[in-house]
Amino acid sequence: MRPETPLFTLAAFALAPLLLSVINRTKAFFAGRTGAPLLQPYYDLWKLLRKGAVYSTTTTWVFRAGPMVGLAAVATAMLLTPSGNVGAAIGFPGDLVALAGLLALARMFTMLAALDTGSSFEGMGASREARFSSLAEPALFLALMVLVVVSGSLSLTGMMGAIAPAMWATTAGPVLALAAAALFLVLLAENARIPVDDPNTHLELTMVHEVMVLDHSGPDLGYIMYGAALKLWVFASLIIGILLPVRTGVLLLDGGVFLAGMLVVAAIVGVVESSMARLRMRSVPNLLIGAGGLGALAVALALVVG
Repeated sequence: MRPETPLFTLAAFALAPLLLSVINRTKAFFAGRTGAPLLQPYYDLWKLLRKGAVYSTTTTWVFRAGPMVGLAAVATAMLLTPSGNVGAAIGFPGDLVALAGLLALARMFTMLAALDTGSSFEGMGASREARFSSLAEPALFLALMVLVVVSGSLSLTGMMGAIAPAMWATTAGPVLALAAAALFLVLLAENARIPVDDPNTHLELTMVHEVMVLDHSGPDLGYIMYGAALKLWVFASLIIGILLPVRTGVLLLDGGVFLAGMLVVAAIVGVVESSMARLRMRSVPNLLIGAGGLGALAVALALVVG
């Protein structure tokens, strides 16, 4: 582990909610509104953590454990994710599988907590989440497989560390672009963003992720909100690691470029949400299959060009 890794890791945990602010401010800009303050997610988290939680007598320990297990799993996934030029806090061969497994664990406990309420409405959201994630996970693995082929490493830190700016001028450039595009589509799906889902919607027939967390309150809802911010940071970090492999050796410069790239990814998500409507529920699988197709094409090209 490099000496600056703990600093970058702490900064990632602290700045993750800022990505949600940038998305909301971008959407407000396109809508002609001023928008909420940049620190609004921090205010919301502080408010929720100071409240008490309300539990239905029909729920079990699964409902209470869902938010905590989900946050712990995503936080551990953050420790496996490299931050630009700086490697991850935890790294080992095959940690990309652990990353996907931790994200799946968080999703599974969110669905179990929703099912534990006994509400058919939340069960509907859990069913949709399971269906879409079954298509998003193969796309994620294919995108990561591209990086394995290009870098020759099975570790996320090794993969990102092997990507250099000069690679974009070679035959590996289109391969990396396809992998980044597939990861961006997976980011939209896994983080419940438009055109797959809308975190601000309350329309019963179109809700996916939000319907599963309707019965959570107080600190539990805060854990879910913070976990969502960390998850967004994880996917954005992978994309920036591919698109902006800046490694000057100057810590402040590399860190500044990485943070700027993260904010740009959040702004692009805001632009996407402002410029298009959510897809019909039956069309979402087509989008995710398209992400898998991009990943498969990238793997094939990577194997061909060597």
